[in-house]
Amino acid sequence: MDVLDIARWQFGITTVYHFLMVPLTIGLGILVAVMHTMWVRTDKPEWLRMTRFWGRIYLINFVLGVATGLVQEFQFGLAWSEYSRFVGDVFGSLLAMEALLAFFLESTFLGLWIFGWGRIPKRVHLAALWAAVIGSIVSAYFIIAANSWMQHPVGVTMDGEKPRLTSIGAVLTNNTALAAFSHAIVAALMVAGALLVGIGLWHLRRRKLAGRSDADVDHQVWRRSVRLGGWVSLAAFLAVALTGDWQGKLMYQQQPLKMSSAEALCETEAPASFSIFAWNKLGSNECDDVHSITVPGLLSFLAHSDFSTAVPGVNELQERYAEVYGATYPDDPARFGDKAGEPVDYQPVLAVTYWSFRLMIGLGAVSAGVAAYALWATRRGRVPTSRLGVHGSLLAIGAPFAANATGWIFTEMGRQPFVVVPNPDVPVADQIWFFTAQAVSPGVGAGEVLTSLIVLTAVYGVLAVVEIGLIARFVRRGITTGDGTPTPTGTPDGPDRADSPDGAVDDDVLSFAY
Repeated sequence: MDVLDIARWQFGITTVYHFLMVPLTIGLGILVAVMHTMWVRTDKPEWLRMTRFWGRIYLINFVLGVATGLVQEFQFGLAWSEYSRFVGDVFGSLLAMEALLAFFLESTFLGLWIFGWGRIPKRVHLAALWAAVIGSIVSAYFIIAANSWMQHPVGVTMDGEKPRLTSIGAVLTNNTALAAFSHAIVAALMVAGALLVGIGLWHLRRRKLAGRSDADVDHQVWRRSVRLGGWVSLAAFLAVALTGDWQGKLMYQQQPLKMSSAEALCETEAPASFSIFAWNKLGSNECDDVHSITVPGLLSFLAHSDFSTAVPGVNELQERYAEVYGATYPDDPARFGDKAGEPVDYQPVLAVTYWSFRLMIGLGAVSAGVAAYALWATRRGRVPTSRLGVHGSLLAIGAPFAANATGWIFTEMGRQPFVVVPNPDVPVADQIWFFTAQAVSPGVGAGEVLTSLIVLTAVYGVLAVVEIGLIARFVRRGITTGDGTPTPTGTPDGPDRADSPDGAVDDDVLSFAY
């Protein structure tokens, strides 16, 4: 393997790992803020206990997410210095705003929420949590805006060999960014909803088999968690479908080769059929002899909102790209290394784009199905005791996580061989693009990048064990009092300072000091 391949593996592994935590932080943060809001409005103890239990999970994930996210920016300088130079004028402003504005909101106000229990007024305490959650959402927008600029560069002009930012407004309102952001946020809510459903059903079944009362506060905590998670998951799945349709139509305009590869559409068709299952030479990346089970006309509708318009095939698009952007890489070893003068394959890896696209959709549907089961199984006060249903729901927590990951794999792998994809909305002479082959650091050897890959993978493996272990520990423990012991059945937690006549403070401040 050469430096380019190792660097791509490193960035792919660390990015997918980090992105497993991002949607849970965003989605669960929103739901915990809703729970806290309901407690402030109703003063019901079950909402307080829900806030504290799910708040612990949120904080564990947030801390590990920050630790893994820091590595992303270091990689730009380590293995992708040429890429950093090329996009620096655009990314500099976006990453600065993300750090100075969004991360400030997250870190400052999350600290106020963690240590503010009983020490600041309830509504101010609640506002601190909402500020931290909004910070996470704003942070996600800046990052997605940066990624979307790579997918569809706008608001820049070429200044020599580098793009120069001319309109930050155009970058922030990029239609690609708006579609990707809306899709990512509702997908994050699916992740959080699945977590509430799986863990809530497991605790309900556990209590039922142990003969616990259905009338106490803790029962209401788990039942409300399941119902909230179920409805959020179903609503988010519908929103994911709508935003995904919007995103898909944009991709057909901006990156048609990515979407045709996702459908293994080798030849242009009118009307074009949607592929359900493909086989034969898909794995060898040959698009001449692929067979599919299809739905007639559906791909034309997904691409153009009608059932008859032609959709270009991979072979035609490969020829079109080669004609416009060059059939071979420039013969410049200083910039392109071993790829200099070699033919350019504009076709993404068919197996990756095809199956990652289907896994994204299929795993999302699994999550929605589990949510529907949970709502049905808990209707009218029922408590499910089916081992298959409850334990299956617990395992299905991983489905939306995997759907998010495969969605990003599809998005990033599908734009190859570009790291910055040309914008087809402007004349070819004004288009800006950058090949992945020229983006790696010229002074870094394969051994150095491989060493960092091995070290980072090992460290991330340890962090995964830590996070899963902490979350499993708190999930098994269930709802606890300030000293870490399970709550007595039906007994609400201690009061906050503002509600206590003797000024007592509940020790459970979510600070991990258990």
